Amino acid sequence: MAWNEPGGNSNNQDPWGGRRGGDKKGPPDLDEAFRKLQDSLNGMFGSGKKRGGDGGIGKGGGFGLLGIGLAVLAAIWLYSAVYVVDEQEQAVVLRFGKYYETVGPGLNIYFPPIDRKYMENVTRERAYTKQGQMLTEDENIVEVPLTVQYKITNLQDFVLNVDQPEISLQHATDSALRHVVGSTAMDKVLTEGREQMAVEIKERLQRFLDTYRTGITVTQVNVQSAAAPREVQEAFDDVIRAREDEQRARNQAESYANGVVPEARGQAQRIIEDANGYRDEVVSRAKGEADRFTKLVAEYRKAPEVTRQRLYLDTMQEVYSNTSKVLVSGKDGQSNLLYLPLDKMVQGSRSGSAPVTVAPSANADAANRAAELQQQQTQLRTRESR
Repeated sequence: MAWNEPGGNSNNQDPWGGRRGGDKKGPPDLDEAFRKLQDSLNGMFGSGKKRGGDGGIGKGGGFGLLGIGLAVLAAIWLYSAVYVVDEQEQAVVLRFGKYYETVGPGLNIYFPPIDRKYMENVTRERAYTKQGQMLTEDENIVEVPLTVQYKITNLQDFVLNVDQPEISLQHATDSALRHVVGSTAMDKVLTEGREQMAVEIKERLQRFLDTYRTGITVTQVNVQSAAAPREVQEAFDDVIRAREDEQRARNQAESYANGVVPEARGQAQRIIEDANGYRDEVVSRAKGEADRFTKLVAEYRKAPEVTRQRLYLDTMQEVYSNTSKVLVSGKDGQSNLLYLPLDKMVQGSRSGSAPVTVAPSANADAANRAAELQQQQTQLRTRESR
């Protein structure tokens, strides 16, 4: 039979045996537990009054709750006042709005609200990207993108001297970029002048930041590929292609000149050397002829007939040594001159036949040489008569 069935004795069948005033013990009463907790707290905070009878909370109960609240507030303040600075960070502490100290890595404490702290990473490199249309020195519009890498080197200046130092960095970057691009021609901005531009922008930007005392140091400036605005990109492409064609034609012309000019100079030098050689030959021959003639005059004065005969024989020998024909004349000198082609006769004897031909005229060289001999004899006679 269940303990709560009708007709049953509910007091005797209570599973907790919780009859008030009975001999059996039941579960702990909640009100009694709260009273014990209140008494223990009152004892901790020095309250001599305890809960008595069925009355309410004693006079010291309000002060106990206030102490609890103060303890909780103190714990919260201590939690917020203690902070840890990382190895890569620094913290600047202001006391009553004035700079107090710069704190390094480690466990630290400050006293809010009279103190304020600013904590930043001072080793990480940060990056800022800028892109805009600029006017070059030759009054052309180009779009120049660049990236600025920087880091904080003086946290005190970074926090106190400038309200928004990174915004100031952006403005200074824009000013430095416009100044450098405005002093550079368009072809250098678009082609090989980007590295020099990056160096100049970095130097000018760092001077601006040092003047403002922002505590920022620029580590690198990268000027990316500049381009013309989209509206005039096709015209810029045509200009670039025309310049490339001009450069290619100039290179071809220089290559052709490098091949032709040295060759022409070599030929000119060869002609000059040939002319100098011919001049030296003629001069030397003229001097030799003059010296020979002077000596010949001296010998002719000593023995005119012998010298004349010797000149005649030498001349004939020189003339006929260069011809293949032989001159035959009579003893009286009045007979007709016959030219015997000895070369043909020799060739005929070798081949088994000896054809003979008669030359109709004398050799031209022999005639010229004979004329020279006659002229020399005339000059010798003239000198002898003098």
